[in-house]
Amino acid sequence: MTKKNENQSEIAGRHYQTEDFEKKDQISSGFAETHEQVSDHFFEGTVDQLINNQENKTE
Repeated sequence: MTKKNENQSEIAGRHYQTEDFEKKDQISSGFAETHEQVSDHFFEGTVDQLINNQENKTE
């Protein structure tokens, strides 16, 4: 296998690791940023959900 193919296989097999926030290479920073965005979105919910909850409130 050529060196280029070995690098591609290594990259394709990577998963997010908590250490990625501290590393400075492009792949690690990409994993860290994507993980943060997905996590923020998951915990935030959606605006539609907030509007629906306010409309269904009984006062």
